[in-house]
Formats: sequence, C-alpha cells, structure tokens
Amino acid sequence: MKGSDNTNFIPNLSYDCVIFGFNGKTLKILILEYQNTGFFALPGGFIRKNQSLKEAVDQGVEERTGLKNVFLDQFQVFGSLERSDSFAMRKILEANNKDIEENKWMMNRFITVGHYALINYEDVDPKPDHLSDSIGWYAIEDVPRLMMDHNDIVDKALEVLRNNISEKIIGMNLLPQKFTMKQLQQVFEAILDQKLRRTSFQRKMLSLDILERHEKLFEGKAHKAPYLYSFT
Repeated sequence: MKGSDNTNFIPNLSYDCVIFGFNGKTLKILILEYQNTGFFALPGGFIRKNQSLKEAVDQGVEERTGLKNVFLDQFQVFGSLERSDSFAMRKILEANNKDIEENKWMMNRFITVGHYALINYEDVDPKPDHLSDSIGWYAIEDVPRLMMDHNDIVDKALEVLRNNISEKIIGMNLLPQKFTMKQLQQVFEAILDQKLRRTSFQRKMLSLDILERHEKLFEGKAHKAPYLYSFT
C-alpha cells in the first residue's frame, strides 16, 4: 500500500492475497501484523490507474516474498457491505504517524479481488509493508483473527485450492524442482488435511503422465533410495 495520494489509485478497489507455502509437513500462509495495533491481515494493496490488476498483484507479492513469476490464481471478488473497518484503519494510520485527513480514503469501503499464491517455502524472504512491522508464516490451523473478512478469504482460498488440487497440480509451486513421490504426497495431504494411501497415490500420479523420473535420492540404504521426479 505505497503512496498516500488516492488520485493515483482506482477508487474503492483493492486486492488481497493468500500466500501459501509448504515447509515439508505443514501448509502455511503469510500474515502481516500492523505495528502497535495488534491487528493481523493478509498481504494486499491497491491498484494504480496506470497498471493492470495482475501487475499490481505481481508487484505486491514480489515485495512481500522477494519472488518473481509466482503462481497466482484469482478466485473470488469480496464485496459485502461489512467490508470496512474505519476504526481499525484509523488506528493503523495513527500508529504510523500518517496524516488522517490526507489518508481518509483508506478508511472507505473497498471491494477486494482475492488471489492465492503457491510458493516454495524455502525460497521466501518475507518482508512487511510500510504500515506493518512484521510478517510471518502461520500454519493453517493457527491463523489468528484477521481484520475485516480476511479469515473468510483464507477459508475460501483453501476451499478453491482443495477443489482444484489435481487440475492445478499445486506441487509444482510448493516443492523444489526435483522431489520424491513422498514429498509430493505430503503436499497433497497437507492441503486436503487427510492421509492418502501411498500405493494409490503413486499410481494416480504416474497415470497422469505429468512426472519425469530422474536419479535416485541416496540418503541411506541404496535399495531403499527413492526416485526423484520433476513435472514435465
């Protein structure tokens, strides 16, 4: 949310991102905390009049994660009448010593376009925006109470992700370039929040003809070394 001149931005329109990462066991999302307020929120921002929505979201995600060319999916527009919390926004502005009158437009009701991003957890160097003092990874089950309807946005993003897990083959964005079948299965289990049968999962993945098999990953006994795979 850079800049305070509302004439630079499309009025009453914003975007919010649910940035998913996988640490090998748990699905996590990035959450901002606004300094001296105790308020938590999803990374988001506004769209300048001279840029597309995609450009704004790409820029915002890159600034928060340090990554370019991230997989992003637009999944829903949120526009309820309750999409406004002028008290919280005023408190955030005051905590950052921002001029209230000059930034009054930020306290308006905004319609927001929800996106989710899928990234490799280990590649990220999280950075807060200029109004917040921290940004961190939270496991799905440990997400705090967020501002406005941001918890609803998280829930919807997770629902969409689960419904499209096979079509999107989300592992290609949450895993290293080469991975074992076990690592791929762990991603699916973390997102679906359920255990999967190893043999059935492997059979299904191989039947999709989307994996290329590489050398074995030797970590222990040679005869137990698993193959490495990548997406074709």
